[in-house]
Amino acid sequence: MKADVIVGIQWGDEGKGKMVDMLAQKYDVVCRSQGGHNAGHTIWVDGVRYALHLIPSGVLNPKAINIIGNGVVVSPEAIIKEMEQFNDLQGRLFISDKAHLNLPYHALIDQAKEKLKGDKAIGTTGKGIGPAYSEKISRTGFRVGELLNPTKLADGIVEYFEQNKAIFDVLEIDTPNKAELVELLSSYKAKLEPYIANTTNMIWEAIDQNKKILLEGAQGTLLDIDHGTYPYVTSSSCVSAGACTGLGISPKDIGVVTGIVKAYTTRVGNGPFPSEDFTEQGQKIASIGKEVGVTTGRGRRCGWFDAIAVKHAARLNGCDQLSLMKLDVLDGFPKIKICVAYDLNGERIDYMPSDLESVKPIYEEFDGWESVVGCREFDALPENAKKYIKKIEELTNVKVGIVSTSPERDDTIIRG
Repeated sequence: MKADVIVGIQWGDEGKGKMVDMLAQKYDVVCRSQGGHNAGHTIWVDGVRYALHLIPSGVLNPKAINIIGNGVVVSPEAIIKEMEQFNDLQGRLFISDKAHLNLPYHALIDQAKEKLKGDKAIGTTGKGIGPAYSEKISRTGFRVGELLNPTKLADGIVEYFEQNKAIFDVLEIDTPNKAELVELLSSYKAKLEPYIANTTNMIWEAIDQNKKILLEGAQGTLLDIDHGTYPYVTSSSCVSAGACTGLGISPKDIGVVTGIVKAYTTRVGNGPFPSEDFTEQGQKIASIGKEVGVTTGRGRRCGWFDAIAVKHAARLNGCDQLSLMKLDVLDGFPKIKICVAYDLNGERIDYMPSDLESVKPIYEEFDGWESVVGCREFDALPENAKKYIKKIEELTNVKVGIVSTSPERDDTIIRG
């Protein structure tokens, strides 16, 4: 049995949480492959809102095993707080012993560096994700498995501070008190030890036993460290291939890849956004769509569907289908736009260049529709909504296999 992948195809916040939650009811194992608690999945079930940051979205399926892979950076404080929402996680949640720790000092580094950049700041969440990944790559980080020996881990952290004292002095970050650090790390161990495991072997066993496995990431393709709008990106690999390294499986183990997109486009933080709408239309999308970051509380920048960016991202990920989210947000708009090409210095192009700063959107305009809310069959959609979906398929060369028509789990169209 191959592992299916859910991947964001825009700048994150596409609605992956709802899709993973809905699909997870059919899977035995749900795995998170990258990112940290800078991510936020919002899930609505029977009118109840759940906001997940580190725990895989399959947690709402009582029969599913949930795995946080080695590619994730784990904040013990964040995961412990998130776990408090649930009473039955032991035996259902596992954290890779090879995942890197995101400790309180990482957030201090993150915030201090953003402050030093002034108006050139990237717009990070300030939660220490970048510094944790930086230490991982520079081989100076600490892993979840090291929590099992708090004294030794505390020694390593204090030594790290002493070796980099000049840098920490500039950032105005004090060396931790060892005794206090041991106490803090011991408290983490007490709560997390039952969940720490060799998750790579667990996933291999699940594959060999023909279990149904679903892989989810955080953020979106256009925030990928290699393929996103650098430097306004996250610090990990958000594409489908990143699920392999983030969990310890081979490309041959990957099954169906589903790309998640909104019926429009949003972005949090700084960086280029060709189809951003600065008019009342963009504000209306933000208001109706409740476009506020789950993790940060920041308002999301809003604009029209960018078919060029989605086509690019779908090819990067090898998408077998798209899942079109929040179609209902566009209900009632007289006219709806799609970015069908870019203007690059007077030349019309139909591909995504490495630098988006100089491109301008070229739009096609479509007639709107009244309402799609609650539609659960494709034929039940208004005719103009069907035309809109078919145009997206034509422009991106990918089938729209799933359509979400409200935040509720069951208000979803699955196309055969």
